[in-house]
Amino acid sequence: MRKLFAGTVAATLMGGTAFASGLEITVDGEAQGVIKIDLLEDVAPQHADRLTALAEAGAYDGVVFHRVIDGFMAQTGDVKYGKAGGDTGRAGMGGSDMDDLPAEFSDLPFDRGVVGMARSQNPNSANSQFFIMFDQGYFLNGQYTVVGKVTEGLDVLDAIKRGTGGNGAVVGAPDMMKTVTVTE
Repeated sequence: MRKLFAGTVAATLMGGTAFASGLEITVDGEAQGVIKIDLLEDVAPQHADRLTALAEAGAYDGVVFHRVIDGFMAQTGDVKYGKAGGDTGRAGMGGSDMDDLPAEFSDLPFDRGVVGMARSQNPNSANSQFFIMFDQGYFLNGQYTVVGKVTEGLDVLDAIKRGTGGNGAVVGAPDMMKTVTVTE
């Protein structure tokens, strides 16, 4: 409640809308079902706001999981090159039309189900892409922004089609985020 109240007050002061508390991702492909994510507005407010804005705009609908490494993570969110049905050969290289975000690193560990923001070598380059951890990845701690945590649907996460090779690129038809909706 405190987190929601603080977000509402901050949004009112800034003249915007209140932060949402989460996302509901309907996954389609080899995996079928819903993944629910609690966004951590108090930990990474700019990143939580970005995910919310892109979801509200429908930008994530139809975006594929382009990089999926067994025992590590599933990455998605490339709204520029990652739309299913198109040429996803460059998926992972794009973002949104919005500016990149400054890092919002925290002490939260990258445990199973944690949602982190993908970025390039530049720590301040997160934009629209994010990843969900299959297992712990403590080597990421303090180097990537933690933006959320899966609250339901780890079984759906576990069923997402895996990629191959060291970079985890998905061959053939990747699973996708059919719809992403904001939850209150």
